[in-house]
Amino acid sequence: MCGLCGEIRFDDQPIDLAALAAINDQMAPRGPDGRGLVQQGALALAHRRLSIIDLSTHAGQPMVDNALGLSVAFNGCIYNYQELRTELSAKGYQFFSHGDTEVVLKAFHAWGERCVEHFHGMFAFAVAERDSGRLTLVRDRLGIKPLYLAEIRGGLRFASSLPALLAGGGLDTDIDPVALHYYMHFHAVVPAPHTILRGVRKLPPATIRVIEPDGRTRERCYWEPRFEAQPEDATRSEQDWQALVLQALRTAVDRRLVADVDVGVLLSGGLDSSLIVGLLAEQGQRGLNTFSVGFESVGSEVGDEFQYSDIIARHYGTRHHKIQVDSNARLLPNLPGCVRAMAEPMVSHDVIGFYLLSQEVAKHVKVVQSGQGADEVFGGYHWYPPMVGSRDPLGDYARAFCDREHAEFCQAVHPRLHGEDYSRAFIREHFARAGAEAPVDKALRLDQTIMLVDDPVKRVDNMTMAWGLEARVPFLDHELVELAARVPDRLKLADDGKGILKAIGRRVIPAEVIDRPKGYFPVPALKYLRGEVLAMVREVATSQRARERELFQPDYVEQLLAAPDDHITPLRGSKLWQVALLQLWFNEHGI
Repeated sequence: MCGLCGEIRFDDQPIDLAALAAINDQMAPRGPDGRGLVQQGALALAHRRLSIIDLSTHAGQPMVDNALGLSVAFNGCIYNYQELRTELSAKGYQFFSHGDTEVVLKAFHAWGERCVEHFHGMFAFAVAERDSGRLTLVRDRLGIKPLYLAEIRGGLRFASSLPALLAGGGLDTDIDPVALHYYMHFHAVVPAPHTILRGVRKLPPATIRVIEPDGRTRERCYWEPRFEAQPEDATRSEQDWQALVLQALRTAVDRRLVADVDVGVLLSGGLDSSLIVGLLAEQGQRGLNTFSVGFESVGSEVGDEFQYSDIIARHYGTRHHKIQVDSNARLLPNLPGCVRAMAEPMVSHDVIGFYLLSQEVAKHVKVVQSGQGADEVFGGYHWYPPMVGSRDPLGDYARAFCDREHAEFCQAVHPRLHGEDYSRAFIREHFARAGAEAPVDKALRLDQTIMLVDDPVKRVDNMTMAWGLEARVPFLDHELVELAARVPDRLKLADDGKGILKAIGRRVIPAEVIDRPKGYFPVPALKYLRGEVLAMVREVATSQRARERELFQPDYVEQLLAAPDDHITPLRGSKLWQVALLQLWFNEHGI
């Protein structure tokens, strides 16, 4: 887990090494253990390192292999790198390090772009070919690791975070009106290639982009889950499916133990993170470090789930760490740092929870496993059951998930930003694609390949990496995701959602954390705005800087401020917080 960046020129101008160094410096929290920069003609790579596998300098980056004529900057972890190293050694490749970065480099030489088909893991990487001048950019199947792109005069820059690219200067920072529509309508999810800024794009998940020295580019998607049964699936019983999923999950958790440092677990007390702890205990892990965060309650909205995380911690004898956050004492003072850590504006209330939790976790371990993705992969959200047999999949999905209608969007934003109903058009196009025929499968595929990438997964990456912490997500093991896509919907949606996971869980963990209301890291203070939090939001939303940006209509903002609790989205988010968060993000990044 690290940060990478680079620049390729398509003209005769030199690479701006000072700008590239500034970009690299901005990513220091992602990689506090080392830094490097290499240039080969019109192409340069830079890197910040977080040492997890092979802690020696031999695994430093960017990694150059002069014999092969390749350089690589890599972010992530290849969990099966040892098996691939053995396979590549049998082909005659010799290794000078003991980590996964060199395996990526040799695998690219051996198999070219198709090396990704051999990788189990999370990754974004850039490979520079010395002799051809070609650059290849790659992102993992589920988009766990980010990669942002920015065209500059005569060239292209790329980096692991959007704010890092801003540090290099020279970008178009005008707002992207299509992205603004997604942000305001699609629950702040801005699908690739868009970002909120017109001058910055992002590489979609499961994508390979090859860039020639003259600027010619080709791009292809190399993976997507297919919601189609295989012939042998027709005869499988419910017990057969449970056995298959349990074995795949055991493998996924075991794979993510690969490290030369200790691995902990983010333990919310819910089914997903508790299952991870239980499966690790099954495999003989003792004295695990587990971590939970809680916030003060607002009215009837409880701000922590410690009663459930405590059950798991006691049952398995973990070294459990709990942090309690007071809104005024810790939440407000830490919000600016949290917002600066966001590569893109993220409106989910629990972002600050992950930020503060990661700060505490990083004092104890450098790697954690986390339960993100289980709801999207195994049907845990409330909007999936109504999709079964739906005659209006788009309408049923949008009524449950989307924050506002297009008419309200036009009421909310400045007239120059109105445009078309981009978000509904995007959902319609995605639902129409082949490979997911049942309405519920259309929703699951959209959430796995789009929403998950640019909400929960991005949230975890950004907030953990703000403190030099690597987060691994076993529920997003691509083989587990492929298997789950074939599991009959009735098994996934049973028992109020995630039925098959709950059935597996009852074999492994205490039932008290399964048979209880669904929760997550709740932050009531950012949903029901009160006191100092509301005062801060009012100041930001009505400031001179906000008025000068001309993003939101003053009448709409005043309407939200007059009665914040009356303006809650279908997913129980605050529309006022959504407006204020975007302004905060622009403020913190100097835009």
